[in-house]
Amino acid sequence: MKQKMRMVALLAGTAAALALSGCATDMNQTAPAAAAPAAAPAAKPAAPVAEKAAVAAPSAKEFFIILPASGRIHAFGDTRNYLQYLANGEVALTRTQIGTGPKGETVVYGITSDDVKKNQPSLGELVYQDKLPAAEDFHGEVFKNGRFYVFGNLQDMKAFAAFGEVPYSYTDIGAGPKGETLVWVMNKDSYKKGRPLANIERFKQIRAAT
Repeated sequence: MKQKMRMVALLAGTAAALALSGCATDMNQTAPAAAAPAAAPAAKPAAPVAEKAAVAAPSAKEFFIILPASGRIHAFGDTRNYLQYLANGEVALTRTQIGTGPKGETVVYGITSDDVKKNQPSLGELVYQDKLPAAEDFHGEVFKNGRFYVFGNLQDMKAFAAFGEVPYSYTDIGAGPKGETLVWVMNKDSYKKGRPLANIERFKQIRAAT
């Protein structure tokens, strides 16, 4: 009888030990790791920055020279000043440079009040001193000895102002605003294209706008 009770007690103890061992095993197991957060969606590529429109380089569309009997050179980048000098023989504001002409002449630039306020060279100065190129649709005029010499090329114009030669031209006698002769000055290349219709029209427009 005592032996049976020992066996029962032994079996009960073994069962309890096994139960405790199972509990310990369950407690020592690592908890499953939390799921990793979903990856953030890839950032959308930035919209391309629009390129700035190319800014055209400054250029001169018009330039005027008057060559009076005094031997001075009067240069204008402003149309109103030029026409005022033609009408009255003078302008309100000028800037004079002695001995700077191609043959040592005095050059008188007609300037504007804006040129004075900004304390900077006038358009006429920049063009005459080769600091500003001519535009593709350039229009230039030289008034000399009662004639208008009209140019579509700045270098041809400056060469004429310096040396007075016109190798190629078309001439309209008495066609000026006051009956002056108009000489449409050309060069070897432009002469082949015929009369300079664009410059002829521009000559009229300049005077119609005043």
